[in-house]
Amino acid sequence: MQTLPVHLDLFALIILLGVAQGLFLGVFFLTGERAKQVANRCLGWFTLALSGVSGEIFLNYTNYTFQLLWAVDFAEPLNFVLGPLFFFYVFSRLHQRLPRRWGWHLLPFGIWLLNSATWFYQPVEFKYNSYVNSLHPELPYIPAQPYWNEDFTGLRDWINEMTLISCLVYAFLSLMIIRSVSQQRPAIWAAAQLNSLRFLSWLVALVPLLIVLVKPRFYHDVGDYLLATYMAATIYSISFLVMRGSSFFGEVPAEPDPPVELKKKYEKSTLSEEVEDAVLTRLTRLLETDKPYLNSGLSLSRLAEQLDTSPHHLSQLLNDRLGLTFFDWLATYRTAEARQLLSNPALAHLKIDEVAERVGYNSTSAFHTAFKRLTNQTPAQYRANRLGTQVE
Repeated sequence: MQTLPVHLDLFALIILLGVAQGLFLGVFFLTGERAKQVANRCLGWFTLALSGVSGEIFLNYTNYTFQLLWAVDFAEPLNFVLGPLFFFYVFSRLHQRLPRRWGWHLLPFGIWLLNSATWFYQPVEFKYNSYVNSLHPELPYIPAQPYWNEDFTGLRDWINEMTLISCLVYAFLSLMIIRSVSQQRPAIWAAAQLNSLRFLSWLVALVPLLIVLVKPRFYHDVGDYLLATYMAATIYSISFLVMRGSSFFGEVPAEPDPPVELKKKYEKSTLSEEVEDAVLTRLTRLLETDKPYLNSGLSLSRLAEQLDTSPHHLSQLLNDRLGLTFFDWLATYRTAEARQLLSNPALAHLKIDEVAERVGYNSTSAFHTAFKRLTNQTPAQYRANRLGTQVE
């Protein structure tokens, strides 16, 4: 067998770092307390699948495959779990459960896994010829006979097209469910939570476009390194969003810690879904009848007292079920209320500081900061756009 020297460059480094980071994220989300949430498990398996696909491309691109011929096309079945796993992540992040009959979404993966079984059990010489044909057609083939039909479904030649369709369909489904939830629960979900999910969905939706642009320009599989580089960028985008949402980098809250007895009681357990649902129902009812967020003196402990729960539990509920800190939750509702006031022509006479006071802010600058962070506009710009007036 003729081989080629190992080829390492900037693309190879980017792909390798993406594989390593994907493996780290997968282990991170699938271990510890994090693994108790179905959304985290889906995201963990998704990043591991991304690493598997990227890892195979890394071996091919660098010529390491010549040293690991048994691994030729080992990650091929993973092409058909990327889309479903990402959709499962989005769905469970918004609904805290998997979609009904979720197993049917994995049927193409199961079929391809069976199809690949005959491929995996082939002579090394046969796999060498396949690898050379795909990436190094300038090298000579060697005599080889398959043990049996390596593609009994006759579908392997269509894997790029089927991967494209799978990613496109599941990215579309993810965007549709995000849109549906944003319309049903705009006050809660219009902020960072949905923006992050929407951003990741568009990253997945761009994969089919890249396949269409890259594949026709390269002979066989040679353009895969560009797709793997994009996958690495996706993995690091997920890492960035995880770090951005981590409380590790946040300020120490001004709220007092819960009593030691209460803290110990709940350190080793999480809220059951029934308790969370009950508190969330009381919160929804309170929002409809009282609008507590308009009270400038509202704090986490005061809201928890109104809901007959502890500040620790309420903070956990907001983070786990809504993906928001208490202060982000408060800013989201106050901003939604301010948008209604600023859009009302009958209230155009109100000054911005008066609007800020009406929605619960004692500081106009804090109102400006929160409003612009959530709408990408200042309150004055928002009013001008809605009412067709000049910015003050």
